[in-house]
Amino acid sequence: MRQDSFVLLVTDRPSQMRGLAGGVERMVTCTCLTPGAALPAERPLLVILDLDERQPGNAASLASLDQRTRDGAVPCLTLLRDAGGRRVDPATLSDSHRILPATTPRDTVLAKVLDMIGQAARACTERTRRLEARAVAATGLVTELFFTAAAGRGVRDADADRGTETVLEAVSETGIRAWLDVIWKHDAQVYQHTLSVSGYAAAFGDEIGLSRDDHLRLTKAALLHDIGKSKIPAAILNKPGPLTPDETALMRDHARLGADLLLAQGGFAPEIIAVVRHHHEKLDGSGYPDGLAGVQISDLVRIVTICDIFSALTERRAYRAPLSVTEAVTVMTGMRGQLDRTLMHAFAPIIARTTAGDWR
Repeated sequence: MRQDSFVLLVTDRPSQMRGLAGGVERMVTCTCLTPGAALPAERPLLVILDLDERQPGNAASLASLDQRTRDGAVPCLTLLRDAGGRRVDPATLSDSHRILPATTPRDTVLAKVLDMIGQAARACTERTRRLEARAVAATGLVTELFFTAAAGRGVRDADADRGTETVLEAVSETGIRAWLDVIWKHDAQVYQHTLSVSGYAAAFGDEIGLSRDDHLRLTKAALLHDIGKSKIPAAILNKPGPLTPDETALMRDHARLGADLLLAQGGFAPEIIAVVRHHHEKLDGSGYPDGLAGVQISDLVRIVTICDIFSALTERRAYRAPLSVTEAVTVMTGMRGQLDRTLMHAFAPIIARTTAGDWR
């Protein structure tokens, strides 16, 4: 889960909180920060907020940390410094967000903290179990999609829908970094890439606030974007060296093959088929198979193209080591005129979370 066993204490009175921090240290690491300090990249088990929001700068820090923990993904204990000033509606708090007056005796606060740590650790274990189960299920579904397509038995729309829901649920609960970590434990490269791209698409849709229907459509399109590779010989897909010109032409044909497969079967939305056929098109017309340019390329295609390229660059391949995130970003920013710059900017937080975890 990339969730370290530590508690994050953010306080503007570190001296007074030293005793509480020491008590926490008997069980897990306690990282103590002052307002405005850079936050740890990894998600803590618990956040303790001890800030006087009347002090300059503290209100902004408090609001930011409140937002990061508001959905309950990270439990939070707020020590309310000024009970007469700040009003908190209990109805707005999640089950894992608790408030105590800052005047509460230290032993009482510590007991509450230790109880919350135990609950958080159990919840983390359960999330990890669910994530592993979803990764296994999604890998099985994608494998079946490719096998049935390769055998000429078509693509079962119900399997694609189940795979889409599984990816969305996993990324929504645990974030893109945890999803990438777990799917790369499975040694099935084409399927890993499919699950990686669909995971990025799910995270991207969440980042830009897509509606439920659009979010499903985007993630499903990403899940199916490479279905045409089911028709490409494994010797070419997994070749450890450079492809010959003929092999390159055949590999490039996967986009057309995948779209034709879905068209022939029927029942798939035109915008999904467009993603399957056009995810290698570029805004300047240099892509394939149709050399589309500019407004001819839909937003859905543009999004999946960005997810596909970033995923491909940062994955291990039979013929090369993965690029670092920095190297991948450099390559993509160098593709001026080919990728949608506005969507690239929107994708930047997703890129950041692939290295810094998903604690937002």
